[in-house]
Amino acid sequence: MHPQNAPEITEDLIAAHGLKPDEYERILELIGRTPTITELGIFSAMWNEHCSYKSSKKWLKTLPTSGPQVVCGPGENAGIVDIGDGLVAVFKMESHNHPSYIEPYQGAATGVGGILRDVFTMGARPVAAMNALRFGEPDHEKTRHVVAGVVAGVGGYGNSFGVPTVGGEVNFHPRYNGNCLVNAFALGIAKKDAIFYSKAEGVGLPVVYLGAKTGRDGVGGASMASAEFGEETQSKRPTVQVGDPFTEKRLLEACLELMTTGAVVAIQDMGAAGLTCSAVEMGAKGDLGIRLDLDKVPTRERAMTAYEMMLSESQERMLMVLRPDKREAAEAVFKKWGLDFAEVGETTDDLRFRVSRYGEEVADLPIKDLGDEAPEYDRPWVEPAKAAPLDLASLPAPGDLGLALIQMMGTPDLSSKRWVFEQYDHLVQGNTVVRPGGDAAVVRIDRSFGAKGDKALALSSDVTPRYVEADPFEGGKQAVAECWRNITAVGATPLAVTDNLNFGNPEKPEIMGVFVKALQGLGEACKALSFPIVSGNVSLYNETSGQAILPTPTIAGIGLLDDWKKAATIAFKQEGDAILLIGAETESWGSELGQSVYLREIFGREEGAPPRVDLAREMKHGDFVRGLIHEGRVTAVHDCSDGGLAVALAEMALAGNLGAEIEETPGRADSTLFGEDQARYVVTLEPQEAERVLQAAAEAGVPAVQIGKVAGDALTFRNAGSAALAALREAFEGWFPKYMAGA
Repeated sequence: MHPQNAPEITEDLIAAHGLKPDEYERILELIGRTPTITELGIFSAMWNEHCSYKSSKKWLKTLPTSGPQVVCGPGENAGIVDIGDGLVAVFKMESHNHPSYIEPYQGAATGVGGILRDVFTMGARPVAAMNALRFGEPDHEKTRHVVAGVVAGVGGYGNSFGVPTVGGEVNFHPRYNGNCLVNAFALGIAKKDAIFYSKAEGVGLPVVYLGAKTGRDGVGGASMASAEFGEETQSKRPTVQVGDPFTEKRLLEACLELMTTGAVVAIQDMGAAGLTCSAVEMGAKGDLGIRLDLDKVPTRERAMTAYEMMLSESQERMLMVLRPDKREAAEAVFKKWGLDFAEVGETTDDLRFRVSRYGEEVADLPIKDLGDEAPEYDRPWVEPAKAAPLDLASLPAPGDLGLALIQMMGTPDLSSKRWVFEQYDHLVQGNTVVRPGGDAAVVRIDRSFGAKGDKALALSSDVTPRYVEADPFEGGKQAVAECWRNITAVGATPLAVTDNLNFGNPEKPEIMGVFVKALQGLGEACKALSFPIVSGNVSLYNETSGQAILPTPTIAGIGLLDDWKKAATIAFKQEGDAILLIGAETESWGSELGQSVYLREIFGREEGAPPRVDLAREMKHGDFVRGLIHEGRVTAVHDCSDGGLAVALAEMALAGNLGAEIEETPGRADSTLFGEDQARYVVTLEPQEAERVLQAAAEAGVPAVQIGKVAGDALTFRNAGSAALAALREAFEGWFPKYMAGA
């Protein structure tokens, strides 16, 4: 078993593979001997955090993952929900955080490529992409470089591949200075009776390698993503993969064509840990062994070792178990698309994972143990401290809040992200109905899929990390609630979510405590809102030199619209429309200033308890607003989130290029206008309709109040100042281009 010139397995080598001494002892117990270097690499790949979820598995099992709409929950390449007409939506979100900090363009590009493969591996054609991006403070020396590279990488890959990038998030905070977050989401459509899974079936069937050739890029990438950064970050550049979107586009078309031939028994994309993970998962799921002959694997570099080949994360590759009688038809498809097609092994009945190179066996391992026996930790955790409520009396009396609003609209988090999304082709495929910049994107389901009528899917990605930091349980609930609200605000019925759980080092009990409480919050909200989690990703060890990122459990959700022509948008439509605030009591339009953007941007204070999330109110208020949209009674809809009521109104005014006159605010004006109370929506409607809707809200037990009307070319708050649209627009549209230009 020991090939010539193999390095000796030392304590240092074991540690360099991310394996703890007790984990190595477990390996010795399982195989009864010292592993070869290739076997050590295989265990390292399968047992690292990124692939095994060893710190999070215990808590992930508590999340709600089922519902009448769910066809396939977590455990496959992507989650699947039923959207009627014999069609399903296939979607998932994954992180590419560590690679994107080291090599921003390729890190982000291959993040997009990997998530697209997860979707089309299951037989779905990708129809939309989103991304949630979080960067360090703008003044940090690396931030502008990372932003430029990441945005170019997302656009460069998605645009070339031909999938519209329709939504997402971009935020800045000092806690991401040494560790940006790049969370990539993809959505595809498939026929319900033509879904492909990764579970191998049948003994003696060929295992076929598909796509691009294997190189040395990305060797050890999953292990690198399972460790903190230190001072030597740049030395990790070889662990970042290199993407080729045009090869991936050919791979998509070849796979979808191949799937119509009946040749595919099982198929798995090669993502984290490449050949190792894909082969082991296919075999283990089907209770089969796998034998691989690496001499038959197409390579683009000379003299690659078995170790390098098993751990390479070269992009645009798939592994398939094939029906032998369909081999010729399958190979013809891949030759037509100019892609490699190589029979590299076979399924066996011995439950062993055997790998040979140059005629010599370099690995012989129990295949089930590589996954099933991966360590599963119940990490110690401590109950996180919650932030104390904000002392409102400590804030100076509000002055001209119009000036404060202009200032806030020109801050990194609230300013327009047009500089970002205009680098993405969000109209390719011709089905984007609601473009970036609103509450949720809306993508029409193309008739070519066999959809009846004018159905569409709504998509949104949300989390407010400062809330999660201040109170992980409430912050976790809020991430789900806001995603649900954004989908509701365009008129769609929320269906399901995928999550991307980004946290620091789980070996620190205080960070593990935040993770546990945030997941409990996510779970409670998903249950209450019938919004199950069908896929996702956990990204831990997001730390640099001991400083963790803000806890960032990103939630990306989808919803279904029966008629895309009824989708609501945020823009004010016409002078004279009445403006209603739905979900806020008449005597208090807002009060929650703790952790608010107003507090941070105007006073430089990040403190206080985050807004409370009442899930029953969320459901009740959202269902009421969705009903108004379906009945065609409202002309614009926007939910209230960052920046509260005033920022929501400003965004609606800027989108429609119309101002508004707002009545005298009840209570303390800054709380009323900038409080980030949850479960609220601003709607506009024709004046004669306002009284009827207020009456309907009263009957439904939903608080609603008319707060003003659409008018003029400024936002005027009767007792609290005003902001001209021109000044708001200059602030809102100006920050990002000026920043990226180095001004």
